[in-house]
Amino acid sequence: MSTANDTTARRMTLAASIVGSGASAKAWNWPGTRWNRFADFEHYKRSAEIARSGNLDAVFVSDHPALQRDARRGPGHLFDPIVLFSAIAAAVPDIGFVLTASTSYNSPYNLARRLASLDTISGGRVIFNAVANFNPDIAANFGADGLLDRDDRYRKADEFLEVVKKLWLSWDTPDGPEPQGPLWDENTARVIDHHGEFFDVRGPLNVPVGPQGYPVISQAGASDQGIDFAGKHAEIVYAALLEKQSAFDFAAKLDAAAQRHGRPADSIRLFPGVNVYLGDTRSEALRRHEAFSGADSEDGLIAQFLVQQRGLNPAFPDKVDADTVLKPEWFEPQEDQNRPIGFSKALQDLVRLEEPTTRQIVRRVGGAGGHRLVIGTPQEVADALIDWWADGAVSGYNAHFPLLHHDLERFVEQVVPILRSEGVFPTGYDSPTIRGRFGLPEPSTTPTEEAA
Repeated sequence: MSTANDTTARRMTLAASIVGSGASAKAWNWPGTRWNRFADFEHYKRSAEIARSGNLDAVFVSDHPALQRDARRGPGHLFDPIVLFSAIAAAVPDIGFVLTASTSYNSPYNLARRLASLDTISGGRVIFNAVANFNPDIAANFGADGLLDRDDRYRKADEFLEVVKKLWLSWDTPDGPEPQGPLWDENTARVIDHHGEFFDVRGPLNVPVGPQGYPVISQAGASDQGIDFAGKHAEIVYAALLEKQSAFDFAAKLDAAAQRHGRPADSIRLFPGVNVYLGDTRSEALRRHEAFSGADSEDGLIAQFLVQQRGLNPAFPDKVDADTVLKPEWFEPQEDQNRPIGFSKALQDLVRLEEPTTRQIVRRVGGAGGHRLVIGTPQEVADALIDWWADGAVSGYNAHFPLLHHDLERFVEQVVPILRSEGVFPTGYDSPTIRGRFGLPEPSTTPTEEAA
């Protein structure tokens, strides 16, 4: 992992999630906001503009190609991310895009072409967050075959990435003067002739190699299959991590997986999510956390957490005192669970390493299990972000905010200047491409190296 604690040779990377109305279920109809802004392009464009004003590296959109069943919250996944970011790219310069797309329900050639087109048009600003969908509601929208099991999903995802990477590097155009003779031949526009378990693709791609070689590849799965997949393909790993030591442990697993696949140990940037709650005082930030959680008090947060855990974990007891130390065996991930394994593992790691009570844990993790909570004044939030980064646990963060645009704007105006004053975040864009900002090498266009 590229997380060495020599801070002079690196800088923090930051992205902002701009999913729907905000990270909170209460955001869609928050007083003083338009309830239907999740369906308004101007809402997303304004989020990107705010992120750019703070020189954030990218904005992030997850994807869920099915209408979510919980109608009590505004939908977070409405527009196709490629269409959305194509429109944003034309309107907002510099900002990068963490763009989620499925390896389960796309064809490799079509997705490779669309992502290469957007990466070229935007000047190298695309991160492809590859997901192997686990939700049966999504599977039902793409045919009657049902959901593949985890092993099959990741075998398909592995083959999908092999194909798109070959396609992205299959057509070289000259950098120098106009070529003499044909514009391309069999050496510069190469068929890939892929024939595998899931895909048969001839190639080459009809979009040439782009400004950063090809889009940066991101991955988020934390199962054994997901870690192995990341070790082979990922350049950024977006993860749920709640405790610093577990970040180091997870990084070590990614290192080992990368090396198993013949890659250097510094191939992957660890980029966890954080849920940010800001206040002028810590008390104000805590009250904001309670309000956006729908609990309205710390006791409400505790009751909410206990109900959720009993519904999610078969081993969780019926009665737990708020000040009793929690036990890691109560949070054992289930092989067939219909939620990300990474969230479950992160919660179990936190309980195992720090032995918190329920009263303590509700200020560390959002809801039933999710990303790390960072709550406090701008200085406290900046200090918490710098802490993990300076120790070399992470390369940066994908920040989630309870209410868009309010909390994103506050973060840019109040936290980013502190990060700059501490010398950990730049005052401008130090590279036009995402690869440059994350310190990632361009992939080789030599066919024998890519095929190896």
